[in-house]
Amino acid sequence: MPVPEKPRPGQESVWDYPRPPRLEEFRGSITIEFGGRTIAATERAWRVLETSHPPTYYLPPGCFADGVLRPAVGSSWCEWKGKASYYDLVTPTAVAERAAWTYPAPTAAFVDITGAVAVMAARVDRCTVNGEEVVPQPGGFYGGWITSWVAGPFKGVPGSSGW
Repeated sequence: MPVPEKPRPGQESVWDYPRPPRLEEFRGSITIEFGGRTIAATERAWRVLETSHPPTYYLPPGCFADGVLRPAVGSSWCEWKGKASYYDLVTPTAVAERAAWTYPAPTAAFVDITGAVAVMAARVDRCTVNGEEVVPQPGGFYGGWITSWVAGPFKGVPGSSGW
């Protein structure tokens, strides 16, 4: 098992997040940039907090620029949230296939994020939370966003598959 980093003042430890995960409302500035432009901006979103993972942010679909979300083929299953559907992110100059996802009919514990959209930070130019550029969760599979106010280590690093 990993050794949790000691949180500094003002930090949250991802090792204090629950399993099963918790959903909470987030009030603050979030932006997503892709293809040389801001494709989403909001002051209200949700965070999914799960042990060993940095928060995954879900944004209201209405905060995305028109035409940016293109339904993509395929789905996946989360034991906590249910069946996910995917979007390609599309701008006049760039396409990121299956870079965003949503839960059209999530489980009861996650009903508040019905239709909300999460984005893989590694697949876009830049994501910010309260003006801070996020670092994508390592490993390329999970969608968490790392900021200076979360302490790890984070699932996704080599050797973390059993966490």
